[in-house]
Amino acid sequence: MDIAGYIDHTLLKPEATEEQVKQVCKEAREYHFASVCVNSCHTELVHKELEGSGVRTCVVAGFPLGASMSGVKAFEAMKSVELGAQEIDMVMNIGALKEGSFDLVEKDIRTVSEMVGEGAVLKVIIETCLLTDEEKKKACDLAVRAGAHYVKTSTGFSSGGATVEDVRLMRSSVEGRAKVKASGGIRSLEHALAMIHAGADRIGTSSGVTIVQESLKG
Repeated sequence: MDIAGYIDHTLLKPEATEEQVKQVCKEAREYHFASVCVNSCHTELVHKELEGSGVRTCVVAGFPLGASMSGVKAFEAMKSVELGAQEIDMVMNIGALKEGSFDLVEKDIRTVSEMVGEGAVLKVIIETCLLTDEEKKKACDLAVRAGAHYVKTSTGFSSGGATVEDVRLMRSSVEGRAKVKASGGIRSLEHALAMIHAGADRIGTSSGVTIVQESLKG
């Protein structure tokens, strides 16, 4: 298995410097990860550093809370695409889902989806650690209906990360209509493989180098 091809090599810490972002891009080029995932202020830098490598530029929107106005998320996503982003990982409006405002949740995602158009792959972070199983199912359905290409477990900045059980549940919920990204707390080859076997199509992690090096030892 080409584990590197599953990995979105991630650097989302608020204190991330330009040099650290460049280092992550260098690692991504070396190990042939699927993408480098960063905050939007680094979009142009990452696009430039990855040019010609085949590694995609992935940028978050409305991160990490999902509580920004829909138009703000959409503008962030649109500007990121203009600057070279090929994938957008947006956080859904979690509070709206919890209170049952499903039309608002779907509209929020659709606003970003329509703004991005065909210009990028859209992943929707549902923050599974804050949801019941029924809410997770509903979130997946709303995301797919609104145009998401992936549903994603977690930001990695809340009270928990990806679990095998959540990945299985999300895989079942999307029923082949979208893909699944597991993210948050995945730091070993064993953990990454467990997520893939549960149905994850992508792995978001800041431990990509460690995971690939483990796989090469095997």
